[in-house]
Amino acid sequence: MSDISVAALLIAALFLILGSGVWIGLTLSGVAWIAMQMFSSRPAGDAMAVTIWGSASSWTLTALPLFVWMGEILFRTRLSQDMFKGLAPWMQRLPGRLLHTNVVGCAIFAAVSGSSAATCATIGKMTLPELQRRGYPQDMVIGTLAGAGTLGLLIPPSIIMIVYGVAADVSIARLFIAGVVPGILLALLFSGYIGVWALLNPAKVPAADARMSFAQKLHASRSLIPVTLLILAVLGSIYAGIATATEAAAVGVVGALVISAAQGSLDWTTFRESLLGATRLYCMMALILAGAAFLTLAMGYIGLPRHLAEWIGSLGLSKFQLVMMLAVFYIVLGCFLDGISMVVLTMGVIMPTVTGAGIDPIWFGIFIVIVVELAQITPPVGFNLFVLQGMTGKDLLYIARVTVPMFLLMVAAVFLIYFFPDLVTWLPRQM
Repeated sequence: MSDISVAALLIAALFLILGSGVWIGLTLSGVAWIAMQMFSSRPAGDAMAVTIWGSASSWTLTALPLFVWMGEILFRTRLSQDMFKGLAPWMQRLPGRLLHTNVVGCAIFAAVSGSSAATCATIGKMTLPELQRRGYPQDMVIGTLAGAGTLGLLIPPSIIMIVYGVAADVSIARLFIAGVVPGILLALLFSGYIGVWALLNPAKVPAADARMSFAQKLHASRSLIPVTLLILAVLGSIYAGIATATEAAAVGVVGALVISAAQGSLDWTTFRESLLGATRLYCMMALILAGAAFLTLAMGYIGLPRHLAEWIGSLGLSKFQLVMMLAVFYIVLGCFLDGISMVVLTMGVIMPTVTGAGIDPIWFGIFIVIVVELAQITPPVGFNLFVLQGMTGKDLLYIARVTVPMFLLMVAAVFLIYFFPDLVTWLPRQM
């Protein structure tokens, strides 16, 4: 069979098994099994056992369940309410006023949570009732929250960066630091949009609260101290060279437990629910990662990545055309798969092409994270849309529609990091 026929058969098998309701991790393993049985001489069972054991015993991946657990603990604290109290006084004089708490709150929480959905849910728990009570337009409240929630993937620590780092064999610490400037850039784009909207629609912005003195604002900001200390502990330990990403994740869990205890929200029920929630989420991720590792091995045995790289090379695409083609590919893929599945499913095939085109793997990692962020707010499988649907009761298509400006701003961010790659690569070069 030709390479095209083999690829078409495997893609058809993938969507057929997925469409039948089988879990994604088992689907990936099943497609890999078919590929090994039909197109390789190596016994599929032996390959599956060795590969899944190897992927499950990765020390680097230990950071993943720890960061997930840290986010679960913080989700159950009073952190969101405290953050609103600390941020609100500083936002009153900006165009758009308290709408900026969506963006700034998500940016801050993203620095202690590697999950987009957790960031969106935690900050939504804080801002949705407050902003609606104060009369802010619902479409702007929901739209900016959906977009800003994606910062949970880009601002380190990020679960998707850990997955990409393992799949592409790239330093996770360098990926983390590479995400800082693009994360700030995206947050500024979101806040800039809010400011422009507010200047064009001044009648839709509620009046400011009573003016506070600088000392009063500082006093209100004391509730931001716990989360600031946790950010410094997690990211500072990595960038200072004191801890690896995995060790910093353990520091984050301890810090989250301390914050929860200090706020009086750490009891046996909270501890148990956070641990079970993290376990369930990581088991799903681990199954996907194991299946993807087996599929990557199978693709290597039948030679698809090499042949795909040769085919793309024969098209004579420029680097810009290749990046844009990959952006469209991932955005479309994101309509059907979650971010982790997208990354682990495609890395084995895409990376030879990317490295062959001379694209920096650190830069490509941040590019992947941004396009996966885009997938978080595209129906029908946009996780942030699901989170907001559950919190607001609104129709999924309504939420997707009010999120379109944020989607376009993220597309603009892709162009910005392409034309100004130092936005991504400058900080990692300083390590």
